[in-house]
Amino acid sequence: MSINFNHSEAAIRENRLGSVTGYQGTIKGLVAQVSACTLKNKERCFSQASACSSGCAQSYLSRIVDAVMVVHAPVGCAADSVYSNTQNKWGEKVRSWKHRNISVVNTNMVEEDTVFGAVNKLRETIREAYRRFHPNAIFVTTSCVSGIIGEDIQSVLDELQEELPIPLAPVFCEGFKSKIWASGFDAAFHAILTKIVKPPEQKTNKINMINFSGSARNQIVETLARFDLEPVFVAPYSTIDQLSRMSEAAATISICGTLGSYIGNGLEQKFGVPYVKTLQPHGIAGMDSWLRGLGAAVGKERAVEEYITEQKALIADELAEIKAKLTGYRAVVGMGPSFGHNYIRTLQELGIEVVWGATWHFDPQYDNGEAPASIENLAQAERDIPMSVGDQQNYELLNLLNRLKPDLYVARHGGSTVWATKLGIPSVMVVDEYSAFGYQGLIDFGHRLNDAVTNRSLARNLAKRIKLPYTDWWMQQNTFAFLAEEVV
Repeated sequence: MSINFNHSEAAIRENRLGSVTGYQGTIKGLVAQVSACTLKNKERCFSQASACSSGCAQSYLSRIVDAVMVVHAPVGCAADSVYSNTQNKWGEKVRSWKHRNISVVNTNMVEEDTVFGAVNKLRETIREAYRRFHPNAIFVTTSCVSGIIGEDIQSVLDELQEELPIPLAPVFCEGFKSKIWASGFDAAFHAILTKIVKPPEQKTNKINMINFSGSARNQIVETLARFDLEPVFVAPYSTIDQLSRMSEAAATISICGTLGSYIGNGLEQKFGVPYVKTLQPHGIAGMDSWLRGLGAAVGKERAVEEYITEQKALIADELAEIKAKLTGYRAVVGMGPSFGHNYIRTLQELGIEVVWGATWHFDPQYDNGEAPASIENLAQAERDIPMSVGDQQNYELLNLLNRLKPDLYVARHGGSTVWATKLGIPSVMVVDEYSAFGYQGLIDFGHRLNDAVTNRSLARNLAKRIKLPYTDWWMQQNTFAFLAEEVV
């Protein structure tokens, strides 16, 4: 489906893409339901915890270096800025930048504001944010409170736009609207597409690289230079000027399909910038697919094939060695859908048997109307893999891990790896989005996994000394006892 740029708000993933947070079955079964248009969400009658789309929007936009974020919410909703500032500090360190705090201002909505409204408070907060920081853009994020009482944020911004000489972008990311926190990334990118990106003045050799922190930026710069291309890392650590020129790029690529699909397809739809819709660049098959997709988009197919052949030859011997060490181990994967599907394949390339895949949600299609390449790739494999979809429900994950007893748990959210470790299962937290990036990255990741499965003392000792909050009764139940049989 196409993106509506005439609307100030991005539709949530449940409504726009048919995304779900409740499923239990196999990968092939999931894809079969998608193909037959019969996939429907299953609700849970009990939910332990989840995350918020507002937090995703805030953490992403707050790291644009010359912008300010105004959070129109109670002060507690701005608590995510603590985590965002930590992320920002790490990203600055890998770039050798001098540290500066992110620029976030909160309207501090209180009980009185829920009755009488807080648009005057919002208006003055935006003015104060401009006075303090003199940014090149201001993003205004919404909250459950501002959404429930129906604050007319757009009118305030339209009024102030005549007064302030910078873009004022609303980001509609109320947490109650969507159970899929990735909807917050879509809201952030919708604000960038509709308020920041300008029509192209010229076409360049730049490539929009959609990512989170860009830790592998030196490697990507070096790789793309082989094809006479120059990456621009979006959106954290970029400037408003860089974002405004995204329409001039030769193509858009992404480290994560979940993250990049909205902005990539949006730039292609609105400005004709090709978006590379391939596997993500984790492991060999992913990097092959990603580079070939980029080569096809910019007319560099021959140079890409030469590079692929060269890089595979460099790692062949070491890959065989690390695969021999890891073959026979069993693992469970728990991540967002794009990373989860791609890391299932990556672990298999290293000789590890993936006995279960758990993803925090599932998108049956992206904004170009096609299914994600990563899930189609897994569905075409000879072996089917059991799979579940849940918005990081730790009570399910712990029950599942206790039942399967894998040698390894690989996840992208620390909130689940810590519990797996306490259960006695060695866990690897993929905090860096470039952990298994490309050919050498696969080798480095393989060594990290080997360290985890051969050094089990931490997990073993924690399991002996820690009492889990879950009772023996729950651990003996069907993992998906609280997942409704009836689809809704």
